[in-house]
Amino acid sequence: MAVETVAVGAFGARDAEVLRFRDMHSGYVFHVASPDAHPDLWQRYLHGALRVYRHYEVDPALEYEKVADGRSTSLFFAAVDPAGEVVAGLRAQGPYLVEDEVHGLGAWSGRAGEADLRAMIADRIREGIVEVKAVWVTCEGIAHRAQLGAALSRCVVHAAWLLGARFGFVTAAAHSARLYESSGGRIAVGVPAVPYPDDRYRTVPLWWDAHACRTSATKLQASLLALERAALGAWFARARRLSAAGDARMGGLAQA
Repeated sequence: MAVETVAVGAFGARDAEVLRFRDMHSGYVFHVASPDAHPDLWQRYLHGALRVYRHYEVDPALEYEKVADGRSTSLFFAAVDPAGEVVAGLRAQGPYLVEDEVHGLGAWSGRAGEADLRAMIADRIREGIVEVKAVWVTCEGIAHRAQLGAALSRCVVHAAWLLGARFGFVTAAAHSARLYESSGGRIAVGVPAVPYPDDRYRTVPLWWDAHACRTSATKLQASLLALERAALGAWFARARRLSAAGDARMGGLAQA
């Protein structure tokens, strides 16, 4: 699988800390990093999310001021076009240590299904839960929008894997559930939809099991998951080698 660098801005010496893969269907390159590793890319992703959320008049759900410093985000994924524009992305929180850290649980607070959803979280948290938030695709006309959305659904699986968790968790509008199910996500059984962030939406919780998602995903999505994981693994190994080489150089300087 071809993996390449595109113009994503001046990252400086920490560029090795960005993992990359190309979505073979949309053609966009996905960059994966922590906010502190590449604050410029993080800000571009976050500003794009704010534009989209404002377009749909749901920007309070983004909690921009609360998440802007990046401290609650473990990793983020940014899809970048050949000109270097961030056109889509998502961010991941976790792995969580306690049940109440799961942000999406709040939508069911005091509502039917809260106890069942809490029980699901309790059953899974020991094996790791990563929650994906602020999923967006630009509102402006872009090519291969549907394929880009499918790639974002695969990123839920990638986020759990990269962060060492077994389970991925998303709360999403019911009309988008089929897209998430294509990558192995499953709507939580017995937890009714809730009107969140407002009455225009029926929001449902979805789970991914990283141990089984390739068998529950569509054939196409399963193939792309495997290709992208291999690409991410190659970049991860490269980043570790570069980091080790940098540590060795610094050690040599300290001894000089």
